[in-house]
Amino acid sequence: MDERLENTCCPEPSLQEEERASARSIFIAGVDEAGRGPLAGPLAVAAVILDPARPIVGLNDSKQLSEAKREALYPLIIERALAYCIVLIERDEIDRLNIFQATMAGMSRAVAGLVPVAHEALIDGNQLPKDLPCPGRAIVGGDALEPAISAASILAKVSRDRVMVTLDGVHPGYGFAAHKGYATPAHLAALQQLGPCAQHRRSFAPVRLLLDQARLF
Repeated sequence: MDERLENTCCPEPSLQEEERASARSIFIAGVDEAGRGPLAGPLAVAAVILDPARPIVGLNDSKQLSEAKREALYPLIIERALAYCIVLIERDEIDRLNIFQATMAGMSRAVAGLVPVAHEALIDGNQLPKDLPCPGRAIVGGDALEPAISAASILAKVSRDRVMVTLDGVHPGYGFAAHKGYATPAHLAALQQLGPCAQHRRSFAPVRLLLDQARLF
């Protein structure tokens, strides 16, 4: 089974969508990620341009929403946004770049994948990617302050959670569907017993230490 899932951007806009978009002078994208901290699985990054004519009630930082609420909001964002793009950064690229650089790369790719293009990107956090394809602003706590960033956080979180549920079937025994790759006691115990699988991030300390111990013995 191919574990790599394609990145997702919204399709080319229809003529009506283009006409509506052209009536606006500025497109502002919200950008956020999910999965910087886990020991396993991809990083998900999303960029969203919301449509003021089609508001979405209930947007908030994805971490403040229940799983059921995130799942309910996800299709509304997909349907009503002027543009969205979801990018997955796989485990091998995370290990090659490091998690910070992988996050910056994912944000740039997500913004670059938007159609129509964004005139400005609002980034959750305190750092901006150097190769962002448009001007940007970093906003600490932006996922709870800016609706577009909230929408991006929901798309990223739901997309990544779905990937981890799929990977649970590919790599049974680790509990990916339950903890989504985070370093819970159950995950650490399974990692100790089974050793790392192909989805575990070699550059993260608990995984690296196990691999180093295995080389010694």
